[in-house]
Amino acid sequence: MGRPSIVIKRLKEARDRAGLSQRQLGFKAGMGVSPKMNQYENDVHGPNLTTVTTIAKALKVPVPYLYCEDDELAAVILRFSELGADDKKRVLIQLGLASE
Repeated sequence: MGRPSIVIKRLKEARDRAGLSQRQLGFKAGMGVSPKMNQYENDVHGPNLTTVTTIAKALKVPVPYLYCEDDELAAVILRFSELGADDKKRVLIQLGLASE
């Protein structure tokens, strides 16, 4: 088997960051007692977009974070998602992506 997918890497990071076991995350994501989370993290099976969306919601991370290959950009995506609306607008203005 080759290098694990970026989704697997980010999934493990987010789960560790949340302080959840695979089992706990499985329950939180509505999978109950299922080997799926272990299979995802061991790259036996890849989760589809619907499942990734459910897992992201359970982990309280944006879906793009789980697909982001660049570590710095992934950190930016996480941090941006944690900002309040006013701070998000300030960042977007600073980047030239919104107007005042």
